[in-house]
Amino acid sequence: MKELIFEYQRQLLGTIICVLILLISRFASTKAIRKVGKLRDIHEARTRLIIKYVSVGHTILAFSVLIFVWGVNFRELGLVLSSVFAILGVALFANWSILSNITAGVILFFSFPFKIGDRIRILDKEVPDEAVIIDIKAFYFHMINDHGEHITYPNNLLLQKGVVLIEKQVHLDEDGSGIL
Repeated sequence: MKELIFEYQRQLLGTIICVLILLISRFASTKAIRKVGKLRDIHEARTRLIIKYVSVGHTILAFSVLIFVWGVNFRELGLVLSSVFAILGVALFANWSILSNITAGVILFFSFPFKIGDRIRILDKEVPDEAVIIDIKAFYFHMINDHGEHITYPNNLLLQKGVVLIEKQVHLDEDGSGIL
């Protein structure tokens, strides 16, 4: 066991440093995202969703660094990565709207002037009524209009269409299903 540790001493030290940096950066980014969420009065569920996205990004970055620390053969790694990227490219091309909705959800978190409980009108023929925002998920905006109809609207379309703020912080039922 001592021989194994001595032989891979540099890689083990690099791994420990990488894991420590990962933990510190995750902690700092989580704290920063929570602070932004609190300052902008953003719903806690949305804040947790963005934290999850950032954590996945940190993990992918740390995994990439560990590949270099352990000295993986680049020719073999290139073959594997090109195959993986080819498959991902086809899969992501087929599901481009999913990625655009997730990206729009992150953009909406950091720079969107509307919150859960606000009454809005989307300048779109297909959504003629005003509605109250009841939830904002990774892919969709959930709203309810005055007729009690639940409307689900994709995040990426919300960035593309004009939105009029009618009233801030309309009071919702306990379960968020209707307007008081």
